[in-house]
Amino acid sequence: MREEQSRTGTGQVVVIGAGIAGLAAAHRLVQRGARVTVLEASDRVGGKLLPGEIAGARVDFGAESMLARRPEAVALAREVGLTDRLQPPATATASLWTRGALRPMPKGHVMGVPGTASALTGVLSDEGLARIERDADLPRTEVGDDVAVGEYVAARLGREVVDRLVEPLLGGVYAGDAYRISMRSAVPQLYQAALTHDSLTEAVREIQAKMAANQQTGPVFMGIEGGVGSLPLAVAESVRAGGGEIVTGASVTELRREAAGGWRVVAGDRVLHADAVVVAVPAPVAAGLLRAEAPAAATELAAVEYASMALVSLAYRRADITLPEGSGFLVPPVDGRTIKASTFASQKWGWIAEENPDLLVLRTSVGRYGETEILGRDDAGLVDVSRQDLEAATGLDATPVETRVTRWTDGLPQYPVGHHARVARIREHVAKLSGLAVCGAQYDGVGIPACIASAYAAVDQIQGDLRGVEELTANPVQSLHGGAGE
Repeated sequence: MREEQSRTGTGQVVVIGAGIAGLAAAHRLVQRGARVTVLEASDRVGGKLLPGEIAGARVDFGAESMLARRPEAVALAREVGLTDRLQPPATATASLWTRGALRPMPKGHVMGVPGTASALTGVLSDEGLARIERDADLPRTEVGDDVAVGEYVAARLGREVVDRLVEPLLGGVYAGDAYRISMRSAVPQLYQAALTHDSLTEAVREIQAKMAANQQTGPVFMGIEGGVGSLPLAVAESVRAGGGEIVTGASVTELRREAAGGWRVVAGDRVLHADAVVVAVPAPVAAGLLRAEAPAAATELAAVEYASMALVSLAYRRADITLPEGSGFLVPPVDGRTIKASTFASQKWGWIAEENPDLLVLRTSVGRYGETEILGRDDAGLVDVSRQDLEAATGLDATPVETRVTRWTDGLPQYPVGHHARVARIREHVAKLSGLAVCGAQYDGVGIPACIASAYAAVDQIQGDLRGVEELTANPVQSLHGGAGE
């Protein structure tokens, strides 16, 4: 094995994992003068951010947008030279495919939870709307230390609100089950409001009033010309330009503390000696790496569950099809369809349309937590079922000129009730080990800005400042939108 020891005054740091969290950590470390080596097991950087081409059109085969109302992702893009390529969606109009028709996405709600029954007119039945009105007369529903979003909202407003609107919106972020997802971690605004309000609709109206009073200017979401998948490539380039090393195809097999202080990291035939280590890999991999030195944290990480999904990208000749207006649609699982969403990429992102005037690019997403049968189908089967659902929803019956299926097996960590407490326990165990920190989608949010925030807090932690991780653990930062599937 090749021993590499580089203790210097600025510190040698190894970052394990080159997804957006690991790369953001490396970038921050290089800015602060540390010597950084990033080790990535796969043959590329970027994790769930993956740029590519279909029929010659540049597209994303992973996450396609990032929340712009949080600063971390847009700020990082600017820092690595992407300012001129930042673009908001060309349209913010979306639909729900429910009860046999494409219906305008309701306004006046917080992650599907309305402030008034009228906000969901056209989406819910008359019985469902009447059930919402009963909220003001119901006794208080205690939420305790945490509660499932679906369970709480159904108790206050009825299951139809959950099944027709909350479920597809949360599913777009987590590919999960609203009746299992933690309200405290996934929709912290609602959780905090539920602690102090008897009526849920009243709480939502108060949230909306505060949002209006503090209204931010500019778009809610942001994309990048050429695809959000270009962000990790630009961050990696900046890390290298700053003297950092990024090694792909380097699977870490051992992480141990050394008697003299610091850490020993083994990856293939390389042995690195570092002052500090940032572990930025999915929970099962992190569990394996931490088992020797932080067994309690490893046990907690091993219990984190994941959902798998697939993205089906389809390119059509523009002359062959006509799509409804808007950026696409979401699909409530209760309607029994296979796809859970479709994005009209050429209509959502102006640069795709400008670069490819003769093409229309669409994509569908398939797979939710606990669904195994549909993802067991081959690529052709997923394309077929996507085309069937697209035809039923929009009338689209043309033959695509090219298709591409991208599978994200165990791609999205689940945030069940009690998730915040698990994260707190993991961080408590890790904090006992000097020079070690963790970050990534399994902690404080699956969206790009949340992953970057966790990376910055991890960097602060290994440099002796625990305020960031303490704040994240006490106050989950997951946005109401902007998950990996966005």
